[in-house]
Amino acid sequence: MTVEQKRVVATEIPGPRSVELHARKNAAVSAGVGTTLPIYVERAGGAIVVDVDGNQLIDFGSGIAVTSVGNAAPRVVERVREQVADFTHTCFMVTPYEEYVAVAELLNELTPGEHEKRSALFNSGAEAVENAVKVARSATGRSAVVAFDHAYHGRTNLTMALTAKNMPYKHHFGPFAGDVYRVPMAYPYRWPTGPDNCADEAFATFVEMTHAQVGEDNCAAVLIEPIQGEGGFVVPPPGFLPRVAEWCREHGIVFIADEIQTGFCRTGDWFACEAEGVVPDLITTAKGIAGGLPLAAVTGRADLMDAVHSGGLGGTYGGNPVACAAALGAIETMREEDLVGAARRIEAVMRPRLAALASRHPAIGDVRGRGAMLAVELVEAGTKNPDPNLTAAVSRACHAEGLITLTAGTFGNVLRFLPPLVIGADLLAEGLDILDAAFAASAAS
Repeated sequence: MTVEQKRVVATEIPGPRSVELHARKNAAVSAGVGTTLPIYVERAGGAIVVDVDGNQLIDFGSGIAVTSVGNAAPRVVERVREQVADFTHTCFMVTPYEEYVAVAELLNELTPGEHEKRSALFNSGAEAVENAVKVARSATGRSAVVAFDHAYHGRTNLTMALTAKNMPYKHHFGPFAGDVYRVPMAYPYRWPTGPDNCADEAFATFVEMTHAQVGEDNCAAVLIEPIQGEGGFVVPPPGFLPRVAEWCREHGIVFIADEIQTGFCRTGDWFACEAEGVVPDLITTAKGIAGGLPLAAVTGRADLMDAVHSGGLGGTYGGNPVACAAALGAIETMREEDLVGAARRIEAVMRPRLAALASRHPAIGDVRGRGAMLAVELVEAGTKNPDPNLTAAVSRACHAEGLITLTAGTFGNVLRFLPPLVIGADLLAEGLDILDAAFAASAAS
């Protein structure tokens, strides 16, 4: 790696050059584009981000699960370099190219299920979700879509309708697309009658509400994240996902798994659905697919994907050849470096450390996640009342010491951890030490 895998705090964070650039940003960029940590990046590699002031920060965010293969991964860089020299764009719908086909072939091979599949490529996760809904509606002749509480599916008009959280995603942006219905998520920590009842009661509620509010014959699709992302890394209890998928099959409803944040080795499997043997009808992917370049996909049963009329799917930049080259390099990295195994090794280190942290800090109400997608939910001690202020304080303390952390959750009270799957053991341990100290400092203040 061209960037030394070492944390360096050379200035206050953010440093003077970042402060200067942030002033320029505020003068030039819409105030609607927020910033979590206003350090301005000069370069990055592996699990280290270097800012313009010479600080080297440990990355526990991966650009929100995007740079899972590490920043500037060598195979990604090399394939991108070669592709840029060949051509940068033609539009696949005008004059196609092999790179798009090769990515589709890999997706058809890697995603769950042995059935015949087809794929279509897009630019972003929101585009993938929107197009998956289009496929489901076209194939079934139905229009209604069922989504879940705490869900996040994107920022387009339809995907905002599918997203549960108002601020900052939906506030003042309506009216939203119609025929979207919401049911409770199987959220063990917050299930009213306790986690032991969550799977059965949540499934029964899902069936009852869908039947009463939608009607099975009107329902085109059920859309769910196998582990919720922005909603707070909510992991449904064992058995819930398979039962929902089976119920959908019984009623001719398309089961769509949104694996945009969970996909590509992040959870210790290629896709999170695999943990319970769930085979979606359609699966949406993005984020980790291309090592940092914008690419997304819908992959699914051939009969569904081929039900759409020619020209009904696509877009000017969808499946851009440079992004496709990056995806080929990223998938090669995942295979060659066994990043499925790496995600499991990260969990084996992180989960005990997070559990130990929770034993010392009663404000940590829950530790959850899978693989290298882990989180802690913070509450007022002795209650389940969300504590977003403490969550923000801990995250700020981590930032000040050179650790990039992210928050999440419908209530803003979840610290989520998404380290690059190539992170070294020393950096992982150092990052957890910083987190530990941040909790101690926040508790003392």
